[in-house]
This record gives sequence, structure tokens and C-alpha cells, in this order.
Amino acid sequence: MKLGVFGHREYAGIPEMVAMVLREAPRLGIEVSVEGSLMDVAPGATELTDPSTIDALVSLGGDGTLLRAARFLNGSDAPVLGVNLGRLGYLTSCSAKEFQRALPRLAKGTYTTESRMVLEAATGPTGAQNGPRLRALNDVVVHKGGFARVLKLRLFANNEEIGVLGADGIVISTPTGSTAYSMSAGGPIVEPTVESIVVTPIAAHTLSIRPLVLRPDVVITVQPEDAPEEVLVTVDGQVGASLGRGHALTLRRADRPVRIVRFAGTTFVGRLRRKLGWGGLAERDE
Repeated sequence: MKLGVFGHREYAGIPEMVAMVLREAPRLGIEVSVEGSLMDVAPGATELTDPSTIDALVSLGGDGTLLRAARFLNGSDAPVLGVNLGRLGYLTSCSAKEFQRALPRLAKGTYTTESRMVLEAATGPTGAQNGPRLRALNDVVVHKGGFARVLKLRLFANNEEIGVLGADGIVISTPTGSTAYSMSAGGPIVEPTVESIVVTPIAAHTLSIRPLVLRPDVVITVQPEDAPEEVLVTVDGQVGASLGRGHALTLRRADRPVRIVRFAGTTFVGRLRRKLGWGGLAERDE
């Protein structure tokens, strides 16, 4: 197996975990490459620059690290094993304490994967969204930045106008992202393998505006109206673009999903119960 490793250097224990992977690699038949920021703690490893060169990817950190790793894959079929070193770790596959047992299972292929839908977003002049294609595993957010005013956003589904939404912004999420910003804004929780697109207004300024769950093959267009000079677009909370006057955002289901590693005994309902604290205190670090 050719294994790639991503990691967030601000988390304690990253050097030790990378060292463990390198130590176990010969016994497990693994060739290891690491992202550039980990090269100084991975003697002998090659630098990971091309997603097509790996069979699987390990993400050491939190959900943000896994989202960054998923974006690096850029449609590659390599599954991602997320190791939670943070607080919530809703997307991750195991905890730091479980990682040493999980690594041999990954190498032997004794795991399943969940196929997670990805959104593809593009910006540009209305009718010609020819900007860079951005992939989102969680969500794409249109918001007003530092402007203290209501945004008016004209929303279309397959070129049919839904209406003009007055709000502080709008979250357009995958089922995976339904438990992130969308949920905080009052959107529904969607089982992550039920493909759909969730549209959730942020602080809507009329009670008639409600979240929408649309089928996955819908093409969504967002056109700001009467907006400040620039409306911001943020992808997975990490990268972004902007919408100038006369520009629009188009979103559609990407051709290739992301595959998340899961081990026996982990279920969607179980993760909801533990991570969101349903029925008691959240068991976020376990």
C-alpha cells in the first residue's frame, strides 16, 4: 500500500504519530509519503504532492484537517482515514488512542467506506461561471463579510427561480455538511449517504424563508442583488472567492465523491449520540 499522511502541526503528538506510522510501515508493507509541512518529522519519507500516487490517505487532526485532505484528493478514489486529535472530530474514523490498532486494519483492507457526495462550485459573470472550480465536502457559504446589512440573494434551481432570500447569507451543504454550519443555522440533519443538497438561510429576515432539501442532480445558482461591492464565498470554511456586481455562484454535484474509512461498530446514529451529546454529555474525546 502507498499511504499518504496529512497532519495539522498545531496538534500535540503529531511527530510521535508520524514516527509510529514510519516505524510500522515496513512490517505492514506500507510506503509512506507525507505532505510538505510534515517532512521535518518524517525522515526517509517522500513528499506527497500528487493524489494519484497513493492508495489511501491518513488525516491527523480534526475535521478541518480531513476537509483539507479531501480537497487535496481532488476526485481521487483513495479512501481517507481521519484520526481525531481535536475536540469534535465528527468526520473522523478513530481517536488518537485507536490509531495504532486502526493502521493495520487499513493496511489489510479490513474496513468499509462511506461514499460522501461533494459539491463543485464556480463563480463568474452571470450566465458564464468560468472561475476556478472549487470542491466542497461540507458546504459553500455566501455571506456579507463585515457589512452590517441584509443580503438579497436570488436563488435558482435548474434555472427555475425559487425566489429572493433576505438574510445574512446562505449555506449550501452536502449531507456531510448538514451537521456543520447548516445545522447551526437551523438546517436539518441528513444521513450522510443520502445524497441531496441542503439550502439553509443564515438569519433569514422573514419567517417564510425555510431550509430546503433538494435532489442531488439540481444545479443551484445564487445571484446577489442590491449587494455591497463584494459578496464573499467560503468553501468548507477554508478557501474562498468573491462575487462582484453582476456575478453569480453555480453549484452542482461533483463527478467524484470522497470515500471515508469506517470500521465495524461505528454508525451514523452512534456518532450523532456521542458527538452531539444526545441523551447526556458529549463523548467527544473518545
